[in-house]
Amino acid sequence: MTPLNATHNPQLRSWVASANQAGCDFPIQNLPYGRFRPAGSGEAFRIGIAIGDQVLDLKATGLIHTDDMNLLMARNPAERQALRAAISAGLSEGSAEAAEWAKALLPQSGVEMTVPCRIGDYTDFYTGIHHARTVGSLFRPDAPLLPNYQWVPIGYHGRASSIGVSGQHFKRPKGQTKAPDAVAPALGPSKRLDYELELGFFVAQGNALGEAIDIADAEAHLFGVTLLNDWSARDIQAWEYQPLGPFLSKNFATTLSPWIVTSEALAPFRAPFERPAGDPQPLPYLDAPANTAAGALDIVLETWLQTARMREAGEAPVRLTRGNAREAAYWTPAQLVTHHTVNGCNLQPGDLLGSGTLSGPKPEEAGSLLELTLGGKRPIELPNGERRSFLEDGDTLTLRGWCEREGAVRIGLGEVSGTVEPAGGG
Repeated sequence: MTPLNATHNPQLRSWVASANQAGCDFPIQNLPYGRFRPAGSGEAFRIGIAIGDQVLDLKATGLIHTDDMNLLMARNPAERQALRAAISAGLSEGSAEAAEWAKALLPQSGVEMTVPCRIGDYTDFYTGIHHARTVGSLFRPDAPLLPNYQWVPIGYHGRASSIGVSGQHFKRPKGQTKAPDAVAPALGPSKRLDYELELGFFVAQGNALGEAIDIADAEAHLFGVTLLNDWSARDIQAWEYQPLGPFLSKNFATTLSPWIVTSEALAPFRAPFERPAGDPQPLPYLDAPANTAAGALDIVLETWLQTARMREAGEAPVRLTRGNAREAAYWTPAQLVTHHTVNGCNLQPGDLLGSGTLSGPKPEEAGSLLELTLGGKRPIELPNGERRSFLEDGDTLTLRGWCEREGAVRIGLGEVSGTVEPAGGG
């Protein structure tokens, strides 16, 4: 775990005025990484740091000499912390670099963002136990939570090529579905399109093939966290998921926030990893004192919906749910890293691990429409009178996240939005 240091000081202020405003997602205590270029320029993407409502061109400061984010992620923890300290010092009030670095700032409103790094491989886990129980009861009423769930972090390998950045527009997916009374399945657009509220964990240094990452060392292999929406076609999923799991129901689109909030920035918001009384404790290879003491993340998560009709009428999005990752996740990020490599699998810088849908114990903390509407049986009614069981064409779904704690400055994860377009022809 990263110890607290001068970069976390809640009294620290930046010469970038917008970073000091109350409620800002990107104060000087945050300093998340992303890749950007001036809007409409067609230039190569370069590495930036979000500070207030600005983006700092990191290469222009002279602190780095590369546009390759994955090279930065491959650095060891001491090097990453030293770079954070240098960025923090240069952006602090009274900094000798202020005049020169001001030339390296661009407004976030004037840049184009892309996925934060090259994502070689993507694994989606299933750490939300409340989600697992609710969804399991819809698919398997007699056995909602399978016997292995409390013993092994469940995951599947997703599709990296269809991962996009916030603002992504994607076509409604097609696939096979089978009605209960039908003799044969049919091909067509999904009628039960859903979102999944997740966190994404980016791998820093990897490991050699055949060499597992010990739970005591796993945190050093985590670069940071992003918001993640793993869109899901529930009707396609119901037909195809047995015996091997998700395929076309998941691989059509996954949307990320453009910013990676580093593990160092999240240090003040770690929380104990606690299992409910009576639940089995992790096997020894997934257990360590540091993970028990502070392996969980205290992150508030929200979902917001704006329909096409709302947008045309100039109406703001409405909040659907609000929950907390600490209460939702049954496994910690470090445990995911360790389990992923226990068989010798080699992770690489930039690999993405999805948390799986993070739903809290209360209905209003659901991380998907599947749960929120009980499989479509109880549609939600929006303030303008529209109803939703699942997402319709033109809907824009937005995830937001942040950390707040007494004695620490609010750290935001930004937001991730995606919009559903009609299915393509053919």
